[in-house]
Parts: sequence; C-alpha cells; structure tokens
Amino acid sequence: MRLAIHPPRAGILGGSSPPATVAGWSVQGTRHQPFSLVSLVSGVSRQSGRLSIRSRIHSNLLGIQNTPTISAGKKFQLDDLIEAQQFDREILADIFEVAREMEKVEKNSPGSQVLKGYLMATLFYEPSTRTRLSFESAMKRLGGEVLTTENAREFSSAAKGETLEDTIRTVEGYSDIIVMRHFESGAAKRAAATTEVPVINAGDGPGQHPTQALLDVYTIDREIGKLDGIKVALVGDLANGRTVRSLAYLLAKYQDVKIYLVSPDVDDIKDYLTSKGVEWEESADLMEVASKCDVLYQTRIQRERFGERIDLYEEARGKYIVDHDVLNAMQNHAVVMHPLPRLDEITVDVDADPRAAYFRQAKNGLYIRMALLKLLLVGW
Repeated sequence: MRLAIHPPRAGILGGSSPPATVAGWSVQGTRHQPFSLVSLVSGVSRQSGRLSIRSRIHSNLLGIQNTPTISAGKKFQLDDLIEAQQFDREILADIFEVAREMEKVEKNSPGSQVLKGYLMATLFYEPSTRTRLSFESAMKRLGGEVLTTENAREFSSAAKGETLEDTIRTVEGYSDIIVMRHFESGAAKRAAATTEVPVINAGDGPGQHPTQALLDVYTIDREIGKLDGIKVALVGDLANGRTVRSLAYLLAKYQDVKIYLVSPDVDDIKDYLTSKGVEWEESADLMEVASKCDVLYQTRIQRERFGERIDLYEEARGKYIVDHDVLNAMQNHAVVMHPLPRLDEITVDVDADPRAAYFRQAKNGLYIRMALLKLLLVGW
C-alpha cells in the first residue's frame, strides 16, 4: 500500500527555509534549500482504508513574539472533513478550543507562519462568497498559500467532460489540502476516497455543509453560553438547505436540546432527530416559536434548488420573515442567526438589534476554518 507524505511546498512559493527531517525523511523547501519545521513530530493513522501522515507541531512555529500558546500533542482525529456525523462532543470541544486560539492569533498576532509553505486548493463548482473567502483568508492568515478555481463547473476541465476523480487526482499533485464545493450530494465523499491529501467539504449540493454547522454551533456556544438544554428554531427552506441539515446533526450530540421546525416537510431531518432521541416540534407559527427559543436560525428560500418550478419558489419565498415584530416576541437573551446570503427573509432594520448575530456568526467562520486547516495539516 502506498504511504502518502505531504510536505509543505515552499519551493513552489519561493523563499527559503532551513533543513529538517520528518520521520527520517528529508523535507525540501525549495529546489536549492531544504525546509525546516521546529519541533515537528510525525504521526501515522489509518482512516477509511488508507494510510496518511499528519504532523504535530509546537506553537513556536508561529515565529513571532507574544503569540498565544497552541499546545502540541495528539494527532487530530480526522483525516478528512466530509459530514457532520463524523464529530462527537470531544472532537467538537477540541475544535472550538483551537478556534478560540485562532481568534487570538487573528487579532493579536498578524504574520503567523503556522502553515508557511503549505498550499490549499479550492475547487468551487457552485458560487460562494463567504465560504470561499473565509477559507482563503484562514489559510493566508496562518502563512499558507492558495490555489483557487472559482466557477469550476464552467471554467475547469469539468466543462470538457473530465470526471471528478481525475480532477481530484490532478489537483492533489499541486496542493496539500483540497477544499471543495460541488453541486452533487456525495461528491466530497467521492473526492476523499480518491485522494490521499485531506479533503474538506464546503457544501455538496443539497447534502451537507459541515464547516458551516461547526461555526453555527460555535456561535451558539459563544452567544448563549451553553449547548445542552437549548431550544433552537430552524426556519425556512429546510428541505433543500444543507446548512440546517448539518446543524441538526450536530445539535443532536447535545443533551436536552429541543428543535422547532418552521418549514414545509423535512422528513429526513425529523427521522434523524427521532433516531437520536432529540425532541422536535413542527410549527407554522413563527411568532409563537420565536417566544420560546434561544436561537432562531433563519435560512433563505434557495431559488437554485427549485429548477423550473418558479411557482413553488414564489409560494415559499417570503412565507417566514424575521422583522421587528418577531424580535419583539423573542426573549432578551435569544439570538437570530442566518448562514447568509439573505434575501428578504430578515429585514434590514433587524441588523441594529444586538440579538442579530449573523455577522458575528460569519466572522466566527474564519476562526473555525483556521482551526480546521491547522488541525488537518499539522495536527495539534
């Protein structure tokens, strides 16, 4: 079986670094000078039938003074990030701990070099602003570099008929980690089965969006102060929304959570929550639900999921709108969240209310994605 070793590709980026060895293997940083990392320890793990190497790294790799301490230790538990069901409470707590450290790095330590020499490839077959830019920002804020393909469905070799598997095999030769958004559910899992570099699912059609769910749960914890015993209303296009599906899967990890479904039928989510013993309730009365919940998680009606059925889209659009009347019904400690982009499902005048958490939520995506890139590429 082939053992894959993925060194930082500093030679591609230019610059130079002093020498080092990874498990007896000399790592080259440029064509002329070897690459070095401080206190690098190799760890080998088996996941999904394949071998992979992940490195553990000490916090002094930041290479700057007054940097928050990021502890070294165990290898990160996952080789890829494909779906929310991969996480348990321990992994979630670990990711959130690193995300809090990443917030300190972003605010207090510009110039971090944790991922210096590493290359991230982004393959986005569907439009994206926040997810793509936050991943690129996360990589660059940790000293890494980015190879990006936007609108890959139209402008990559996929437009010529190349299979996803061939594209992934090619891109893995250029990069150390792949972040992919695709229009087909299950595409990220296919990509991960094809390559030996880490794959992060940035959304696969109506399937899942696990990094959004991570930042959502992280935001709830930061805003409400707890995750057990909370009441969450999921509102809008839940049948087509991958974000709410992934969020529901993560919320099921916590105790005494109650979920309100304010939406047309979403049988798959209901079946999953029931199987996990999570209490849920359907309602068509947004105002009533708003008065009970800690988190009102609004989503947009996704035009792109309706195909040619414009009549169904227009019927669904605007059915549940968060405005000042809804805010007035909410408790003082409760928050409104939204994965963005929004259309008219949250009125603009809501933005000024301190309970409007969606832009803070988007910012938290940077810290979560910084944490994930660090953990997947260099471990703890």
